[in-house]
Amino acid sequence: MKNFDQPHDMREWSRLQSASHFSIGFVPTMGALHDGHKRLIEVAQQDCDRVIVSIFVNALQFNNSQDYEKYPRLIDADIQICKEIGVDALYTPSHATVYPPGFETHITPGATAAPMEGVFREGHFGGVATVVNKLLNATLPDRAYFGTKDFQQLAVIKRMVIDFDLNVAVVPVATVRQPDGLALSSRNTRLTAQQRDVACVIYRGLEAARTAYLQGEQSSAELMSITKDIYGSCPEARVEYVEIFDSTTLCTLQNISKRNAVMAVAVWFGDIRLIDNIEFTA
Repeated sequence: MKNFDQPHDMREWSRLQSASHFSIGFVPTMGALHDGHKRLIEVAQQDCDRVIVSIFVNALQFNNSQDYEKYPRLIDADIQICKEIGVDALYTPSHATVYPPGFETHITPGATAAPMEGVFREGHFGGVATVVNKLLNATLPDRAYFGTKDFQQLAVIKRMVIDFDLNVAVVPVATVRQPDGLALSSRNTRLTAQQRDVACVIYRGLEAARTAYLQGEQSSAELMSITKDIYGSCPEARVEYVEIFDSTTLCTLQNISKRNAVMAVAVWFGDIRLIDNIEFTA
């Protein structure tokens, strides 16, 4: 496995692979790799001849400095995981490399970034779009892989790729879950044992809404009420938002009878914020 920490070296390697007619898949991560990341890498390996993984904790997308400082950093273990599963190249730039002195150019996403996470994490998606753009420019992949757990992030990145004419296919990969339904996340490692025991309530609330939808309920207000009631039964859970929106436009829906819709939630357990979503298909 090759390991690069400078964009020009990473680009040169990618150009050599492309010149040899090898397709390139790219999986951007912030490290603390888990089975969800492994699934992204596996899908990339199935699709592509070469796979690049990046590890970079992006300060620009954290609106809370303490959250950034506490974010798990397990670089040695991450490198070992990548070696064991056959990653071809690792890109691990430093903060100073990605954002050198004098850096001042940022991407500002539009309407796709405005609701939900955009309301509660001001500047978050600007940081995401900026770093993903830079990572794509360094790795030059044919395909880039993102988990659907971060549904709004995926939508923002898709929009950026279209708007900036980037020559890369954005590939969504389904959320990987624990047996009790909790979506895999690097932040899960920060949950206490008690918080982890009850965090499965997130998925239980989502599943209850989907079950009601499949049984004929089409009112967004009623479906959200079902989910909020379940979260309200868990004293450890503090709900930040529950929203239902069009899966393409991300516009809020009052009724989902004829629309493919998504319910997205953000729930706090102590100082740990977890997000998840579930799709309703018309």
